[in-house]
Amino acid sequence: MEQLNQKGISIKQLEEQIQFLQKGFPALTIVAPVSTQKGIRSIPISDHEEYIQEWETYLKSNKQVMKFVPASGAASRMFKDLYEFLSASYSIPTTTYEQLFFDQITYFPFFNALNECCLLNEHKSIEQLIIEKEYPTVVKYLLEEQGLHYGALPKGLLLFHTYPDEKRTPVDEHMVEGALYACDANRVVNLHFTVSSENREPFRQWIETKRTFYEQKYDVSYNISFSEQKPSTDTIAGDENNEPFRENGQMVFRPGGHGALIENLNEMDADVVFIKNIDNVVPDALKKTTIHYKKLLAGVLVRTQQQIFDYLTRIESGKYTHNQLIEMLYFLQNDLCIKNPETRILEDVELVLYIKSKLNRPLRVCGMVKNEGEPGGGPFLAVNLDGTLSPQIVESAQIDLNDPNKQAIFEQNDYFNPVDLVCAIKNAKGEKFDLLDHVDKNTGFISIKSKAGKKLKAIELPGLWNGAMSDWNTIFVEVPADTFHPVKTIYDLLRPEHQQK
Repeated sequence: MEQLNQKGISIKQLEEQIQFLQKGFPALTIVAPVSTQKGIRSIPISDHEEYIQEWETYLKSNKQVMKFVPASGAASRMFKDLYEFLSASYSIPTTTYEQLFFDQITYFPFFNALNECCLLNEHKSIEQLIIEKEYPTVVKYLLEEQGLHYGALPKGLLLFHTYPDEKRTPVDEHMVEGALYACDANRVVNLHFTVSSENREPFRQWIETKRTFYEQKYDVSYNISFSEQKPSTDTIAGDENNEPFRENGQMVFRPGGHGALIENLNEMDADVVFIKNIDNVVPDALKKTTIHYKKLLAGVLVRTQQQIFDYLTRIESGKYTHNQLIEMLYFLQNDLCIKNPETRILEDVELVLYIKSKLNRPLRVCGMVKNEGEPGGGPFLAVNLDGTLSPQIVESAQIDLNDPNKQAIFEQNDYFNPVDLVCAIKNAKGEKFDLLDHVDKNTGFISIKSKAGKKLKAIELPGLWNGAMSDWNTIFVEVPADTFHPVKTIYDLLRPEHQQK
């Protein structure tokens, strides 16, 4: 009880989680992949300017715009191969990745900083250390505390890009992006990072060293805030018997995944929120495409929202005809891809209640790119708890891939979600939706992990852009692959897209 109280987890929540451990999560029923033929909008280039102007006009209104960046993750996974090199029985680069690291070391944006560490601690440059075959020493100063300590830093604070006059981290690039597409009428950029508690101060300190430079360069002022994943969103770990996993008598809890951040998003006071991962940034030379499509997605959002608000206002007035209700129903079916066969037998009074319940929800517009082998959730038409079909972003773990039909549907999907979302989280009266009311708790999943050599079952909460937004209105828009250049491993920094000055 003390442990639960410290975390803010109720007995009811714990019991629900244990039920999921014992019974598992029900598989989500998908009925079809979506494509540009059905479910994903491919907006003609000739229409882009109209949507972009719509967004530019919206920015001049008295609306609050926020850029929300999940940035809690540590960078340690980026350096998996280098950690293996440090613990290997050999000290000469042997694997392809080890050789690539040293062959291309001067091209990494952190090269100069790493070289200074080597000079300071060893009185030798990287070049000298390599000549003397002291390869592990170089790696240690990259990853460990006496050097750059990149193995422990969050990904957001690593050097990613080199410019003639500066070097930038992902945090810097998000500050620049915010100035270019999310600056309000007062030239204020609202930027929010979710961070871990130990990294909040390093983030704040780094931002303060760069704030004035970017404010002057882009003629903006930054309102930057932080939040942490709440302990109350941690989930119980299970043992092989589906009982709580214990260590030294204490129940073991684990972070519930990015789905926990729906609570952080729920506390944002904003009309429109952009969501984008910390590592999906590009240098200035490639930002034109990113900015263009961010504005396009936002234009689609605000135009769709205005149509929804107009329909809701008409319903509230009580002055509507049967034909107007049919028009609203077609809007749900054609624009929002929401289908329910039962609507054919509903009387007008019931139809109004159905239409209102579907329109009066948070709205998101999601960029979708052609799947070229990148991991990530895909867009599908899925069956909701109330029997309706709607567009959803679905992970493979949510689907019963042992069912040949479901596996066939999953494999037919040609698109995936690069975490490129623009969200409207207030209703027609300007009141914030309670986003927790729109989460489908049944869309989590269980993954297998280990602790102290023992297997454990970990509960992953419904993902932020998956089940946590299950009961949102969703529009998928095709965007080019050039808007997606994540850095998942250190070697991604060597790609031409990240090498541009």
